[in-house]
Amino acid sequence: MGTENGRNVTIAMIARLAGVSVPTVSRVINGRSDVAPDTRERVEALLNRHGYRRRSPARRTDAALIDLVFNDLDSPWAVEIIRGVEDVGQTSGVGTVVSAIHWRISSAKQWLDNMRTRSTEGIIFVTSMVNPPLQAELRRLHLPVVIIDPAGVDPQESPTIGATNWAGSLSANQYLISLGHRRIGFIAGPPHLMCSRARMDGYRAALGAAGIPVDDALIRPGNFYHEAGFTAGTQLLALPDPPTAICASSDQMALGVYEAVRKRGLRVPDDVSVVGFDDLPEVRWCSPPLTTVRQPLAEMGMLAARTVLRLAGGERTESPRVELATELIVRDSAAPPRW
Repeated sequence: MGTENGRNVTIAMIARLAGVSVPTVSRVINGRSDVAPDTRERVEALLNRHGYRRRSPARRTDAALIDLVFNDLDSPWAVEIIRGVEDVGQTSGVGTVVSAIHWRISSAKQWLDNMRTRSTEGIIFVTSMVNPPLQAELRRLHLPVVIIDPAGVDPQESPTIGATNWAGSLSANQYLISLGHRRIGFIAGPPHLMCSRARMDGYRAALGAAGIPVDDALIRPGNFYHEAGFTAGTQLLALPDPPTAICASSDQMALGVYEAVRKRGLRVPDDVSVVGFDDLPEVRWCSPPLTTVRQPLAEMGMLAARTVLRLAGGERTESPRVELATELIVRDSAAPPRW
């Protein structure tokens, strides 16, 4: 710490003048290599101009961290994203702080207050709670933000990492059509989420391309969780003319459909074919193993972490939005219809 006209010269002050985050200034001070050359030059010039007195790097005790923020942590796909972020963090010597804000503004504020006390390199959001006031505060702190949107988020001003939800849903329903299904039920995700709308559009596009009219009676709302899949599956199977196949917008809802099929005395895929979306690790072990669309959740976490660290080092992103490819994984839960 130095002095300028009787004032203390702090890292936060240098960061504000340079238009970078506090961790980026700390990187320059400690001689780390993961800072863009032009950013390093700008920060070094400000440090020298304002007479900042450097401490020995050996005295630095704050560990570099990435903040990873979810709405909730009660879904298996959250674990996959954490795994991806952690893989990059371990390689880069950066820790991960995982938080859940439970869809509440008060929880988001508490997280923000706690985050200010940490040596945070940047933030990864897997949440739709990135409201304008929070975005404005993060800009003021010069902290890089990346949004992962398997749950779907308006990209606003931050880079986003997503998946090809429309194409994935299209391929799943085209596969069912190729098996001979014409009455295909669809269980949607929350309607306010972009990925839910994209998966619904993929379903409609597949039917339209095959010349199959969309029957709204075969579409049921959902929320990505088991209970919604069970409820929707029960309703669909109780129709006078039930579907021969059901496409669920998440693996958890697909497993809920499994239970609805079992309780009706039917079998998958002998009586009803079922397809999911996500490819969570456990679905290959259910009976029968689930045919599903693989969403590369761990890879999304890895790319988000790399992007945050590049931004924290003063680099720029090549594209504000990246969508990783989905893939249909064919197992044993879909077969040609019996009638």
